Amino acid sequence: MENALLLIVPLVVGYALDLLLGDPDHWPHPMRIFGNAIAFGERNLNRGHNKIIKGALLSSFLVLFVYVILTLLNNVIFEFKWLFVVINSIWVYYGLANKNLIAEGRNVFEVLEKRGLAAGRMQLSRIVGRDTSQLNAQQIRTAVFETMSENLSDGVVAPLFYYAVAGAPGMMAYKMINTMDSMLGYRNARYEQFGKFAARLDDVANFIPARITALLMVLVTGSSRGLRFIFKYGNNHKSPNAGYPESALAGILDCRFGGPNVYQGVVVEKPFIGANDRLIEHIEIERVARINQRVCLAAVLLCSIFLTLWPSA
Repeated sequence: MENALLLIVPLVVGYALDLLLGDPDHWPHPMRIFGNAIAFGERNLNRGHNKIIKGALLSSFLVLFVYVILTLLNNVIFEFKWLFVVINSIWVYYGLANKNLIAEGRNVFEVLEKRGLAAGRMQLSRIVGRDTSQLNAQQIRTAVFETMSENLSDGVVAPLFYYAVAGAPGMMAYKMINTMDSMLGYRNARYEQFGKFAARLDDVANFIPARITALLMVLVTGSSRGLRFIFKYGNNHKSPNAGYPESALAGILDCRFGGPNVYQGVVVEKPFIGANDRLIEHIEIERVARINQRVCLAAVLLCSIFLTLWPSA
């Protein structure tokens, strides 16, 4: 039981810290270090021949480096229980992104409501990769909900899943995978080859968490339509994973996601998720925020139960 508590206490403390503090812009964050390491490797390796192999080697090295270093650190401090709890609480706090995810979604809705379409487009561009310059208000709100559902998996459930499986080292190794995908996983001339391995690795890493996320969204809302949408529309996405939480939310809200979007000047055709192209109201951001909070709490509770039953997993 003592070993279980050494994992559960950091989990609860890190969750509470994210709930209270989020990720202030001026605070240091390991994801920025991850990003700098990825950018350095990409600048020096993404040239000449064998770009796929070079990208795979860089991706594998960075993920293994993070996992091994944090595992060694945990082994060193394990005898100092208080220090182990403190350090791992910090990792969990940095590994979760629920408060900021909700805050960013709310910000887009608020800016759109109070400052108009142009400002709303600009605010949305902070959190999505698509071209926002031609979006109308309905498309902006839809994009926010798509992003919040997809990132509920990437930024909340998946990190907790890997914490349950492999502790803080597993959680932060996953965050490196996810950061690499966000920086390298583009289908364009620069990244098509070099980022291919990182993108596929992210797909594999998110396969189970994305489906858990969708089921948790249905569970915390009791939406039978959300459950039907998971099975009906879950594969209606170019990503093998993003369609599942998006389908769950579309079913819960009885709205429609997907359709064509512009990414880096290229029109990308996406299948529609849902059929009810109804107007999304401003107040609905609060409902989605509550869903995210409930899913995060449910995931923490499930993770705690798992660690209690299998503390050495």
